[in-house]
Amino acid sequence: MPKLIRMYIIHAMIGFGLSALFVAALLYFNIANLRHLVMHTQGGGLAVGMLWVLNGTVFAGVQFGVAVMLMRGQDHTPRGG
Repeated sequence: MPKLIRMYIIHAMIGFGLSALFVAALLYFNIANLRHLVMHTQGGGLAVGMLWVLNGTVFAGVQFGVAVMLMRGQDHTPRGG
């Protein structure tokens, strides 16, 4: 597997893990009465799943972007005149 694909998969998994922690914190601290809404409606599980996936795509994209920007450029072209 190419290194770039492996790097993307790893950082996407990190982003989705951070998203899971974020959604768990939202529910634990009952932000905007979200835990009550999830527990007392019929589609609460679906809402939590959608919240996790959609936040996961954002977190994974940001995680990969930061990883790419922090890579050291290894330019092997000769310099000088």
